[in-house]
Amino acid sequence: MRSSLTMVGTLWAFLSLVTAVASSTSYFLPYWLFGSQLGKPVSFSTFRRCNYPVRGEGHNLIMVEECGRYASFNAIPSLAWQMCTVVTGAGCALLLLVALAAVLGCCMEELISRMMGRCMGAAQFVGGLLISSGCALYPLGWNSPEIMQTCGNVSNQFQLGTCRLGWAYYCAGGGAAAAMLICTWLSCFAGRNPKPVMLVESIMRNTNSYALELDRCLKP
Repeated sequence: MRSSLTMVGTLWAFLSLVTAVASSTSYFLPYWLFGSQLGKPVSFSTFRRCNYPVRGEGHNLIMVEECGRYASFNAIPSLAWQMCTVVTGAGCALLLLVALAAVLGCCMEELISRMMGRCMGAAQFVGGLLISSGCALYPLGWNSPEIMQTCGNVSNQFQLGTCRLGWAYYCAGGGAAAAMLICTWLSCFAGRNPKPVMLVESIMRNTNSYALELDRCLKP
């Protein structure tokens, strides 16, 4: 079974899969921001949180040590984080679709032409740009009351206070940068065929061959 990708294209498919998985996994993990509240470690992503306070007996605050997403989209602490959730999610979905098509191109002949590879590279650039935009929006939500309670009540936009950025934030941003810079460039040399019209010609040739065989079978 021949591949529709060149050697460079195979490398492109592998890196596309790695960057898509890295960015998407980081998007779902609540380890973008680390802080502490009531003596317990707390971590956030854009729409998930680990460890949160609830009212116990006697109206005292106690920490529930578990991870989960916010009950609704409107419950996300700030508008910036809501925008970040949508933008980053769209970018991850786009990278995953391109990565899936690139992997299929490794085992399907004439699936990805030179022009198709460049179009997919453009889609990767857009996906990486969306994720990067989400990472840029994320610090705008550090002035929300929920984040300030976790960061020593001294955090503000682009000021972490006592909190620190987590590894998932850097992983998402690194995956987006690799998709925009490396994968987009490699996609220009990924396709084996120089023109997409060759795929159409191949389909027509196979269709004509099938028609001839069918005509022979129907003749007495």
